[in-house]
Amino acid sequence: MDSFEINKIMGAVLATLLGLMVINIGAGAIFAPHMPEKPGYEIAVAEPKDKGGEKAAAAEEEPLGDRIAKADPDRGKAIFKRCMACHTVEKDGPNRVGPNLYGVIGRVVATHAGFNYSSGMQKHGGSWTPEEFDDFIKNPKQEAPGTSMVFAGLSRGSDRADLIVFLNLQSDKPVELPKAGAAKPDADKAADAKSGEADAAADKKGAAEKPAEGGKPQAPAEEKPGSEKPAEGAKPDTKPDTKPSAAPAETEKPADGGKPEMPGMDQKKPADDSSK
Repeated sequence: MDSFEINKIMGAVLATLLGLMVINIGAGAIFAPHMPEKPGYEIAVAEPKDKGGEKAAAAEEEPLGDRIAKADPDRGKAIFKRCMACHTVEKDGPNRVGPNLYGVIGRVVATHAGFNYSSGMQKHGGSWTPEEFDDFIKNPKQEAPGTSMVFAGLSRGSDRADLIVFLNLQSDKPVELPKAGAAKPDADKAADAKSGEADAAADKKGAAEKPAEGGKPQAPAEEKPGSEKPAEGAKPDTKPDTKPSAAPAETEKPADGGKPEMPGMDQKKPADDSSK
């Protein structure tokens, strides 16, 4: 192979490398990749709806007594089917992932025999009154932090009332459920506290406006004649009043054209000295 052939081969290789470099530079200029600030994939998540509406709906929820008056134990039995994977409800039923719930309404929290409760439930304390169970089953994770219960809860108040009525019947001694029109105890306490604060504020305000006992209310200062305020911008007259308290008696006015007579003096003119 002569040198001419070798030069042709080397030129082809160099031309190929140069072409690849040009294509790489051109592609990088046209298709500039966007590098994220943090490595990973960006997942588009829909923004949550305004929670103000949910809070307003929760605030307008009917009291438990009114919901229980409309509750149906048959609907509660159907709702309990969601719980059957973890709980039993028949008398002397076995424990599963969760304890047996026969007689749960009115029972002390975390006291069912033979079940190992989580630390969250042991710290919860109290008893499963209808009101307490209603709050708990709405959001178990929030009401008992640390619980191993994975159930998300029942957000609808009517579903919770149906379930409470059904569970209350699964007991040897059903408890008395709240009546329609009965306010929640916590709401009563809050209302009493607010009314007490309002009464205390009113009493404090009245005590501040009332004069001291035995003291007379101060009368407004009497305005003296002639003590009008000076015109705005003018200096007040601070000179003492030099006017005499009583004006002197007027002297007799002389006749027209005459001189006033001086008391105690002879008003007769001397005779003309004719000898002068």
